[in-house]
Amino acid sequence: MIFSNAALQWVPDHAAVFPRLLEHVAPGGALAVQVPNDLDASAHQIARKLAGSDAWRNRFPPGGVREWHVHNREFYYDLVAPHAARVDLWETEYLQIMQGPEAILEWYKGTGLRPYFAALSNSADQEEFAAAYLAAIRAAYPARPDGRVLFPFRRLFLIAYRC
Repeated sequence: MIFSNAALQWVPDHAAVFPRLLEHVAPGGALAVQVPNDLDASAHQIARKLAGSDAWRNRFPPGGVREWHVHNREFYYDLVAPHAARVDLWETEYLQIMQGPEAILEWYKGTGLRPYFAALSNSADQEEFAAAYLAAIRAAYPARPDGRVLFPFRRLFLIAYRC
């Protein structure tokens, strides 16, 4: 078995990587992968919109920031099905209960915001970007009466069984 949990979104060229990984699986074994699959979620849209704004556009590369390398489920099915005896493929949306908008920011600093922070030239810009991002997150993810925030996060799961 080859197993990857929330890592391959950082690796480019899935069209080449996934079939190559499956080739290394023993007959009867499996390639099991989980990647985040929520690039259209508000948390990502906020980062994109903020980075493209007049205040930030010139601090990022001209082509923008390359986020995760993730495709839709049909892409992955079409990619591995010709090389697999069976494919299981599904998406799950987890509803994470966060302590507040600050928790979303802290979590995203290690995930979706990493490419943005890497593209910024200094820590002062990173802190300023984080503060602007947090302000937008507060508006997009309102606190519940108990102060917590419901934060949906979609994941794509793939298990390709080798012939």
